[in-house]
Amino acid sequence: MTIGQNASRTQAALLAAALVAAPSSAMAGPADTYYERAFVVAADARCGLFTRDVDAALTAATAQARGAALRAGRREVELNAVAARARARADAVSCRDPELGLVRTRVEGAFSGWTRTPRMTFHGAQRHWVADRTGWTRPGWRLVQASTVGASPVSLGYAGDEADGMTAVVSFVGRSRPYAARIVMRDPLKTPRAWLAGGGLPPAASRASVWATGSGQADRALLAEGKRAGEAWRFPASAADGLERLDPRETVLLEFHFRDGSVATARFEAGDFAAGRAFMAMGAV
Repeated sequence: MTIGQNASRTQAALLAAALVAAPSSAMAGPADTYYERAFVVAADARCGLFTRDVDAALTAATAQARGAALRAGRREVELNAVAARARARADAVSCRDPELGLVRTRVEGAFSGWTRTPRMTFHGAQRHWVADRTGWTRPGWRLVQASTVGASPVSLGYAGDEADGMTAVVSFVGRSRPYAARIVMRDPLKTPRAWLAGGGLPPAASRASVWATGSGQADRALLAEGKRAGEAWRFPASAADGLERLDPRETVLLEFHFRDGSVATARFEAGDFAAGRAFMAMGAV
């Protein structure tokens, strides 16, 4: 490839990024959108293009685009290659390139609205994550997904002003109190590829478990509608880190263990948890 051809391709990438990276883009396919956003993220990391808020918004949108591409049928290995190409292209661009200035202006305009957005829903195939950036100093969910175990509502996410650990809240109907709870998911170190067979989890040997570190009475602001009482189970930061590494289509289980040997299990969807977490990183509004 000649220098002129490389320059032309770089300019084309820059111009495409300026157009495709916007949240409202409807012309590009999911993988194309992911490429362009990954390109801008890489260029930002190298050249310091954006403020912290815009950077966080762009990171959230990039994670969201990756999830959309996976749900559209693109394989994880393909998207890893897409991200590698985006980083390589960003490395080849001068931070002083005037076209990069155009990208910066367009992206700032497109994503500045995200920095002022107080709430957002990150949709999944069956379940979704709901983010709320208001009122973090009072009890309430910051990022949450709802599920059930039998007739009992269960929620999992970030509550109140907690910065690292996750919380699960359950209001059991007609059951004794469980003595332990754990989150079960695929272990990427043991099984690198997403496990989508049957909509469940891989064999036990390929799973990771994160046990709750404590429990107590849940604040009423965290309870499902119509419930007057429930228990809050607290999990360490490793639970969120593991969840963020999953394919958005994968299943996550929340198990409650009882002294009679029984286990009550609620099913969750990894979904765009990574995007929701990045959205929360913009801070409260």
